[in-house]
Amino acid sequence: MRADLVRDDLWERVASLLPPAPERRRQHPGRLRVPDRTALAGVLFVLRTDVAWRDVPAETVGSSGVTAWRRLRDWTEAGVWPRLHAALLTELRRAGLLDLDDCSVDGSHVRALKRGDHVGPSPVDRARPGSKHHLIVDRHGTPLAVTLTGGNRHDVTQLLPLLDAVPPIRGRRGRPRRKPRCLYADRGYDFDKYRRLLWKRGVAHGCGLGKVRWVVERAFAWLHQFKRLRVRYERRGDLHLGLLELACSLICLRRLLQARQPSRQ
Repeated sequence: MRADLVRDDLWERVASLLPPAPERRRQHPGRLRVPDRTALAGVLFVLRTDVAWRDVPAETVGSSGVTAWRRLRDWTEAGVWPRLHAALLTELRRAGLLDLDDCSVDGSHVRALKRGDHVGPSPVDRARPGSKHHLIVDRHGTPLAVTLTGGNRHDVTQLLPLLDAVPPIRGRRGRPRRKPRCLYADRGYDFDKYRRLLWKRGVAHGCGLGKVRWVVERAFAWLHQFKRLRVRYERRGDLHLGLLELACSLICLRRLLQARQPSRQ
């Protein structure tokens, strides 16, 4: 297994969240189970390089693509990625690296080549099948939550689901934080109905859009550095969403580690 795929600081956070491995049969036990860390390396290899699952180089990664896909399926169904993301957000808030007062939201289209659930005709791609990534970030561009819809869904329909998807973020004394003070968005979200719904939740509509909202565009650029997310190949929407949540966790971990590094003089 390539050591740079699953670093120790990532593995120590993931290992405690994984479901226990099934017990090995006494009779006809079959081949030894691939270690979870090696299977995670296969998942990260696909996420970063966009190679097909069947083309994962087992001699390099240590796991076949089929094994990595099955482990991704099992871990997604067990809810590993949302818990990993929430744990990292808690670490960031404890370190004073989250600014939850001002948040931004936006959506991004991706083409869906194999159709599946959460797929619809994309209005920006000649009605070809597509999906949409909806993202909410803090003032620094740290991903707080992400959702997946068909490409024909309007951005504003995911405004409240995005707010609800933000996990309770601990890390400081008092109640966990899960909603911003001000929310910034483009004109696609500018509807009186949704303004009123936000006000009822105690969230204000921010001003100075160009000064704050650019961070969500940068966050999408960070997400699309993971080549598997630029085009949707997974038929199952939950697996594609799982990869999105894993990428958000990796962005959070990178920000946490960069802040802990000693500054260069």
